[in-house]
Amino acid sequence: MESSQRGLSAFGILVILAIAVAAGYYAYKGISGADEAPSCKSAFNTCMKSCRRTTTEAPAAQACQEACQSDTDVCNRRGK
Repeated sequence: MESSQRGLSAFGILVILAIAVAAGYYAYKGISGADEAPSCKSAFNTCMKSCRRTTTEAPAAQACQEACQSDTDVCNRRGK
């Protein structure tokens, strides 16, 4: 009885799919710079967005924004 295999088996397809996913993940991380520390400006913008989402009272929002500004000042002094 002669058996011939055409194409890839299910296991072969899964291996190729896993390799493609891993390559895509590392390509994304390389392009996006996901491991890099955020710049002072981007950290400030993220902080301000958080203030707008989480605070509803004006004094609390102002205190949050002032905290963002002081964190940014510290960050800028460190030279990032």
